[in-house]
Amino acid sequence: MSFRRGVVRQSKFRHVFAQAWKTEHCIDDVRVSRVTWDSPLCAVNPKFIAVVIEAGGGGAFLVVPISKSGRIDQSCPTVCGHAAPVLDIQWSPHDDNIIASASEDCTVKVWQIPDGGLTSPMTEAIVTLEGHSKRVGILAWHPSAFNILLTAGCDNVIFVWNVGTGELVYQLNDAHPDLIYSVSWNKDGSAVCTVCKDKALRVIDPRRGTVLKVKEKVHDGTRPMRAVFLSDGKILTTGFSRMSERQLALWDTKDLSEPMVIQEMDTSNGVLLPFYDPDTNMVYLCGKGDCTIRYFEITDESPYVHFLSLYSSKEPQRGAGFLSKRGVDVNKCEIARFYKLHERKVEPISMTVPRKSDLFQGDLYPDTAGSEPALLADEWIAGQDAEPLLVSLSGGYSAPPSKHRDTLRSKPRLVSQDSGSGATSPSAGNTASPTSSPTSATKEMEEEMPQPRVAARETDGNAERPKREDDVLTELLAEMKALRAVVLAQNQRIELLERQLARIEDGDV
Repeated sequence: MSFRRGVVRQSKFRHVFAQAWKTEHCIDDVRVSRVTWDSPLCAVNPKFIAVVIEAGGGGAFLVVPISKSGRIDQSCPTVCGHAAPVLDIQWSPHDDNIIASASEDCTVKVWQIPDGGLTSPMTEAIVTLEGHSKRVGILAWHPSAFNILLTAGCDNVIFVWNVGTGELVYQLNDAHPDLIYSVSWNKDGSAVCTVCKDKALRVIDPRRGTVLKVKEKVHDGTRPMRAVFLSDGKILTTGFSRMSERQLALWDTKDLSEPMVIQEMDTSNGVLLPFYDPDTNMVYLCGKGDCTIRYFEITDESPYVHFLSLYSSKEPQRGAGFLSKRGVDVNKCEIARFYKLHERKVEPISMTVPRKSDLFQGDLYPDTAGSEPALLADEWIAGQDAEPLLVSLSGGYSAPPSKHRDTLRSKPRLVSQDSGSGATSPSAGNTASPTSSPTSATKEMEEEMPQPRVAARETDGNAERPKREDDVLTELLAEMKALRAVVLAQNQRIELLERQLARIEDGDV
């Protein structure tokens, strides 16, 4: 396809320059997995790179510090607790040491990676989520609520879990008649969009279990599609035409009758994986088996989707990891970084905007999503929504110690392991057991509620800098508001348990 260039459009991203890192900065001798599942097979955050690798007799993935380069020794420890190949891996957006993995063994496992990386093979997950009846191939962490994880499998079912407790909180059985290809949360985590083998695009409220919007035949082709929610509520999809040409389409969720724009690109057969950057409103399309990465800018003006350029190389990619904005090098005007998977190598590729000035370029780096969650799991379950909390990248970014960091530091009290509660296991779609007494439920909830933070002085190395009083006051008010919301939500839950207990005592159940 030829992209027409008419009148020159004003955009600071028209000259984004993509460049692969030198050979000595690549990671070599990585046996990248050969599974045919169309996932990126790689996940990156500011601390670690994780790559799904070949493993005999089970499933494994490699985790190394992001600063790692050179050859990976065959004896290098891996995360190897799955009984079948790993299909997808995703880092938690709110804790750079927590990663989830989905596998053909029908389970999802959540792992805690120690700072500095693995020193021995890791076989014990801190949480194992069981409930899918077929292999699990899709993971999606909630963008702003802590410990909320969505999973989708080849059983055509979507589960939403509270990872902190190991509970299955929502289950969508009937929304999809066939294989689910992709799931994406919207900006505040109130809805998800999905594409399915029946060629339909759906917008779903996972808490109510209702399909809000449906568009039949988003792309006419029979090959897999992908969909991603943009920050303004629009949806971008990739797929194939009836003539097997690869397509990119933009949809307005207010009116799904026709696409805002649809572009045909080429006739390659690799599935186009979209990577969306909400800060720059750019979309990068990385096709499995391609030698190119295309990038586009999405705007509010026609034609809405503007082709910028493409990165081309000689070797095809097996997958790719997309680094979150918190990890890019702002001193080099790097706006994005990919980790391209070769057959036996991981190659970083930087996307930069050339600037002459050495000063921080604020127009390239608006405030971005930080690692602190905007909501707790119980707040989101109770019906609250919030966009991610933003942080400034000025002067680089280092994550502050999270107030929630200890939530997954030890194994959660899984309901199935608490024999005294009489509750069902997560695999049975558990909720709070109606036979649990309200008093014990209240105690458990009080134990799970976060403790107020003490307004202490933050430390940066050995130097201490006291917070200003207004910052401390704002922080305490926000903490009080969050705690109040949790208390209200737990009161509602206690009332529900009391009603269920009363029904049991009256013999109604």
